[in-house]
Amino acid sequence: MWEELGISGGTAIIVLVTMYYIIKWAVRNGVKEALRGIEKEKAEQGDQAEAIEESEA
Repeated sequence: MWEELGISGGTAIIVLVTMYYIIKWAVRNGVKEALRGIEKEKAEQGDQAEAIEESEA
């Protein structure tokens, strides 16, 4: 199969392993960024709730 594309078996394995780690890195960074956004939103909501409680008191 790889020979039809002009790629040897060893080269194909190296390319696949490299792609695996690139995708893994990208997904990990995306998840971290999303979690930071969620934490920021929760902190902002908490600050707003505290401001409302203080204004009511």
